[in-house]
Amino acid sequence: MSAKGRPEREYRSAQHGGSAAPIDAAIDDGVRALGLALPPGATAQLAALVALLAKWNGTYNLTAIREPAKMVTHHLIDSLAVLTCLDVAPGARLIDIGCGAGLPGLPLAIARPDVAVTLLDSNGKKIAFVRQAIGELGLGNATAVAARAETFVPAAPFDVVVSRAFSDLATFVAAGRRLLAPGAVLVAMKGVLPAAEIAALPPGIRVVATPALAVPGVEGQRHLVIMNQESGP
Repeated sequence: MSAKGRPEREYRSAQHGGSAAPIDAAIDDGVRALGLALPPGATAQLAALVALLAKWNGTYNLTAIREPAKMVTHHLIDSLAVLTCLDVAPGARLIDIGCGAGLPGLPLAIARPDVAVTLLDSNGKKIAFVRQAIGELGLGNATAVAARAETFVPAAPFDVVVSRAFSDLATFVAAGRRLLAPGAVLVAMKGVLPAAEIAALPPGIRVVATPALAVPGVEGQRHLVIMNQESGP
């Protein structure tokens, strides 16, 4: 039995919201509600990711959410919702800074195997989990790096720099703007639109859009703050 197969089977039989619906059905429902289409095999990979999160959570305290069904909505579907508002070209380079347990980077790497995804965090235990997940899920397009965003030196700049819970916008921009390729975007995942943080952004950073996200199964507001670096003198 392969390591890749074990977590998938464990959570295909998990209870979802007290019903008999398996985790993979909950994933399909959430993805359908977002209006997205996943590549073949992605649902099984996402279900296996839930299993790995639940397994490692007991030892490494990766996330405060313990229930597999809630991990689907509040971690996987929430992460994938980025793709409803962001046009990521095939072959693009994306980095998730402060990735923690690999969110949103791992779900994005699963949903977009045509995008090279780097997952960056200074927490060694969390990066150990991300590396394990990349290996077990067979994500050839994903790379985990244990480093601080402020000092990380990539081999090439990125087209998308994203963060889910890294910091306030000014700190995120300070860490992420030097990683940007020309024409690239910084994408911060937020709850309520942070007007005060937007007002405190440094010179040279322009807010392109602040779309609201409708994440099925997640209460409360969700927004993206999409920014770029102004060109010219």
